[in-house]
Amino acid sequence: MTGLEAMLPLWIVLTSLLCGVVIFFLPEERAGLRTAINLFGATFKLLLVLVMLAGVEDGQRYAFEVPVVAGLVFALRADALSMLFLTLSAVLWLLTTVYAVGYLEHSQGRSRFFGFFSLCVSATAGVSMAGNLFTLLLFYEVLTLVTFPLVVHRGTPESVAAGRIYLAYTLGGGAAVLLATAWLHALLGPVDFFERGLPALRTLPEPVLIGAFWLLIAGFGVKAALIPLHGWLPRSMVAPAPVSALLHAVAVVKAGAFAIARVIYDLYGIEFAEFLGVLKPLAVIAGMTIVYGSARALSQSELKPRLAWSTVSQVSYIALGIATFGPVASVGGIAHLVHQGLMKITLFFCVGNLAERLGIHRVDQLAGCGRRMPWTMGAFTLAALGMIGVPPFAGFVSKWYLATGALAVGEAWVIGVILASTILNAMYFLPLLHAAWFLEPPEPSTPESAEAPAMLLGPPLVTAALALAAGLFAATSLSPLSWAEAITAEEYGP
Repeated sequence: MTGLEAMLPLWIVLTSLLCGVVIFFLPEERAGLRTAINLFGATFKLLLVLVMLAGVEDGQRYAFEVPVVAGLVFALRADALSMLFLTLSAVLWLLTTVYAVGYLEHSQGRSRFFGFFSLCVSATAGVSMAGNLFTLLLFYEVLTLVTFPLVVHRGTPESVAAGRIYLAYTLGGGAAVLLATAWLHALLGPVDFFERGLPALRTLPEPVLIGAFWLLIAGFGVKAALIPLHGWLPRSMVAPAPVSALLHAVAVVKAGAFAIARVIYDLYGIEFAEFLGVLKPLAVIAGMTIVYGSARALSQSELKPRLAWSTVSQVSYIALGIATFGPVASVGGIAHLVHQGLMKITLFFCVGNLAERLGIHRVDQLAGCGRRMPWTMGAFTLAALGMIGVPPFAGFVSKWYLATGALAVGEAWVIGVILASTILNAMYFLPLLHAAWFLEPPEPSTPESAEAPAMLLGPPLVTAALALAAGLFAATSLSPLSWAEAITAEEYGP
């Protein structure tokens, strides 16, 4: 590996970091320059990620390490699991940047917003490439700090209250991760991530291993919104639509789910975690979260809270697949890391468009909106059908692998969870589609189009198309499903 290749993970983190720092110092009226820096940074970052993606596919391993103090090393590494999450974040950052520029065109505080927005993506990249538990903790905590200003961006009493709740939950989760990290470092020294688990970890007493495991799951489970640690997520919906899209699709909830995957696969090892007896309880918690989140979504009368509770449910598919001990279910869980991101960001983009163009915020205001915003509601419809699990959308692929994988290892109860969630998904999404396409608008005298402009419409059309393609072309070598199969094959071994 050349020096340039070794530096590539660091440059991927620095790209958005440097853009954010520059944007902070731009006057509000420099909208053109701010947009150019945003788009350049997002595009350049995506190009770097694609270069590294091609290298990892060819068997290249990228690593950047710098000692911090005795026993602590700042480490960034790229493997198949990190590239799956990193590529998702890079693609969605570019699309969300385009959307946010159009959405916040006439808003105040744009330099502050886009500065923290860039730092958020930088922290997410660090989480994805963390090579050890210390580095993961570092970026995980930075992610908390830089997303807080985005949650409270509007500055209203409601948003400030939501921000305080967000900090209370996420800092508490970070404290649990810090305690577990310090505990394991004191006993083992450096706690690195290894394919199929850290061998030295298995020398510790079982009570220590189980205690540290649940501390880590509790800490990372806050951002992953596992019950009873989910309370911050529905309240964060006061944030602007681009923030909601980023929180739910990649930056926060996915960071938690990804970190849980790292702990199980590359710290404990899936087989050793099963030996310790910690996977089944985690699977049960994830299953309860799936059903509970779906049921709560059904009772929401406003669109963004309905989508928020849907996220509580859908993200736990990832934990459920990983914690169901079997390679096929794991494939479904890992693939859903990408599938859910594509579908959920589409839904939030579309809901943002409805609010901006028609002032629609509630379920009972959707009547006839499909006639006035056909492209927006077309993208919403594709994503909603995917969330339900209608073939051939990406959501169907995830659920199929979860169900068949669970059946293969004798965990039939998982099928009941998926079936219950699917029915509830249909109950809270199909009425929205029916109202949008088949009910008469409340003001038939004003049928003119209110379709969103290109910068607000383009991103959801692209993400909806990607969600459809992830299902239609799931068997191809570059699909999220294929990457999930490769990751699972490495972690379960021959």
